[in-house]
Amino acid sequence: MNRKKKSSFRPSRTGYPGIWLRDDSRQGEDIRAATTVVQEPLSKRARRRITRRLIPFLFIVYIICFLDRVNVTYANLEMTRDLNFTSETYGFGAGIFFIGYFVLEIPGTMLVERWSARGWIARIMISWGVLATCMGFIHTAGQFYAVRFLLGAAEAGFFPGIIVYLSHWFRDEDRAKAVALFMAAVPIANIVGSPISGLLLGVNWLGLAGWRWLFIVEGGPAIIFGVVTIFYLTDRPSQAAWLSEDEREWLVEELRIERQRKSEARSLTVLESLRHRGVIVLAVAYFFIITSSLGLNLWLPTIVKSISGLTNFQVTLVSALPYCFGLIAMIGLGWSSDRTKERRWHTVAPMLVAFVGLVLSTLVSSNPFLAIAMFCVAAAGLFSYFPSFWALPTGFLSGSAAAASIGLINSVGNLGGFVGPFVVGFVKEATKSFTGGVLYLAGSALVAAVLVLMLRKEDCVLTEG
Repeated sequence: MNRKKKSSFRPSRTGYPGIWLRDDSRQGEDIRAATTVVQEPLSKRARRRITRRLIPFLFIVYIICFLDRVNVTYANLEMTRDLNFTSETYGFGAGIFFIGYFVLEIPGTMLVERWSARGWIARIMISWGVLATCMGFIHTAGQFYAVRFLLGAAEAGFFPGIIVYLSHWFRDEDRAKAVALFMAAVPIANIVGSPISGLLLGVNWLGLAGWRWLFIVEGGPAIIFGVVTIFYLTDRPSQAAWLSEDEREWLVEELRIERQRKSEARSLTVLESLRHRGVIVLAVAYFFIITSSLGLNLWLPTIVKSISGLTNFQVTLVSALPYCFGLIAMIGLGWSSDRTKERRWHTVAPMLVAFVGLVLSTLVSSNPFLAIAMFCVAAAGLFSYFPSFWALPTGFLSGSAAAASIGLINSVGNLGGFVGPFVVGFVKEATKSFTGGVLYLAGSALVAAVLVLMLRKEDCVLTEG
């Protein structure tokens, strides 16, 4: 009596899924050809479906996040005058957000890895939406500092949590491109938010100044999308009912093989990863990157107004231009980094471009057109590093070690979000000029480039399993 041959699913280690084969299946050319035909559409279909499901939603969510973080930039065009704030007061208040962010960053990121990404992201969005709205009712410097600090604490863990979340869904070779698509929300938030903020600055509903309505109106969407997140996002591929069974099996197996490869190559505990040379270098480099990028971001409209004499609405439109260049550069560099599987120089080169753009902006500050053009060059550098930079730690770490390390890098780095705006405000108050502050931001970009060059080669090139 003939026994029925047992079948099993055999995943491929080539980046394509396996197919169902009999245990005694022949290995002839006809079988291999059929395998290729079945495998390739499944791999592409799964990756396309995941991208279409997750990236647009996370993209919108991060636009909302970044609008609530930087709308103070546009409010500053009127708020400091109404509340009698000095440049130093504004710089300190804008930056103290990142002190609150620093305090809870690592615990928040770990919760995304060990608990629930959608639950933690939803909590973050709802709480920051409430606090962002509260910004519309401040009257004193103390209230300004307190709400900005709490807003930073509420948002802690959001961005690195998303980076960890993407590592649950995208393989190393696809991750920089996914991060680039997600991070495109940053320049787009500024492109879209600039004219909206400009329009809101001109209203006076119910006797409240326009800058107050800017905070109130832009805080609401965070609360709404926080609730939607609970029902829309899925924590892990194995739970994704919106993927077919073979797509789930392929992705789970591919990510398992990837984690195993990293574990075999370099098995690190959470504490070991936090002491890892590459992680420490990335954290310090990110501090200087954020010092430069957020120092410019949180002061750009005020700088543009000071050198151009434009109206508030015109300033918001002009301030959107650098982010258009940043968006194009970010997507292009993310694609290039994934195509070449190179990370380090795709991070260093943008920082050098930012350095040159910022230095030149101070040399041509008497010509508003040329100065704004140089800010466009600087923004192209200060945004395009994102995809390759954040592909570095997830390229050599995984699991809890990656989550803790990403939290540390982002936490230490975002302290630069306090230092950059504060130094620019302090120098402006002391010298009555933005030149010294902008040169400080340029120097920070240069230091960041040098630090990333200190990384070892094995931490910067994607290893194919």
